[in-house]
Amino acid sequence: MIFETHQLPEQLSTYVESVFHFKNFIPDHSIERVVPTGHIFIIFELDGFVRNTFDNDTLKPNATFKKVWISGAHKNYISISAHENSEMFVIQFKPYGAFPFLQTPMEKIAEQVVDAKEVLGDEILDLRDSILAATSSNDKFEKAEKWLLSRLTVDKTPPQVLIDFYEELQKAPAANYPLIVENYPNTQKHLIDQFKKYIGLTPKVSQRILRFNEILGKVHKKEMISWAQIAYQCGFTDQSYFIKEFKLFSGFNPEEFIDQDFNQEDAPNFFPLDR
Repeated sequence: MIFETHQLPEQLSTYVESVFHFKNFIPDHSIERVVPTGHIFIIFELDGFVRNTFDNDTLKPNATFKKVWISGAHKNYISISAHENSEMFVIQFKPYGAFPFLQTPMEKIAEQVVDAKEVLGDEILDLRDSILAATSSNDKFEKAEKWLLSRLTVDKTPPQVLIDFYEELQKAPAANYPLIVENYPNTQKHLIDQFKKYIGLTPKVSQRILRFNEILGKVHKKEMISWAQIAYQCGFTDQSYFIKEFKLFSGFNPEEFIDQDFNQEDAPNFFPLDR
């Protein structure tokens, strides 16, 4: 498989986590579970395959997507299709970074996968056409970077106090959450409103997603795992609550997760369901 990433200029990297292109992906499964990270994505299919999302319980298709779609911030896992010889191009925004480009409140697309044309109009289809026509990954990245720079609206960038708050959530222990909220310079309602506008989720849900991804990071590629130690390191004082949170975000309890070797997957947020 070809997998290429692109280093963005600082003007964009403030808001965009990564841009990547992959080709000739041949999975050993047809359905995979995606667990929440808090990011917003614009996803371009470049192979002509129609993608599906599935009901998480029955795994029956519930929606189809083609050409370009946007995945908002999710607080629950979703099930999506995987295809042989697939080729895709992806723009991954930082959790607070999509608003200056999409220019719509993030709560309107949170917990959803939507046709990108509904948000961005025909210009996103034009961008897909130019990315599809480009003959190399570098050329595709150049097209995407030019488009991102043209879409960036400086007066819609998130307030620095919100970025600082989110970055503090990322690095501080979970037990510090009440103190971080207390130190926010405005009201708690203002904080929640800002999160809904720029991120799409509430501060508390965002903090829980960050903690869940910290757990995934601690078990990724590990052979020996002490769940009790990991629960303690991540601020859980109640083992049953730890298990409940893990299952809520992944659909598996910790032991099931390890039994199926999901911690050995290369991509720590994608897990095959029908291998």
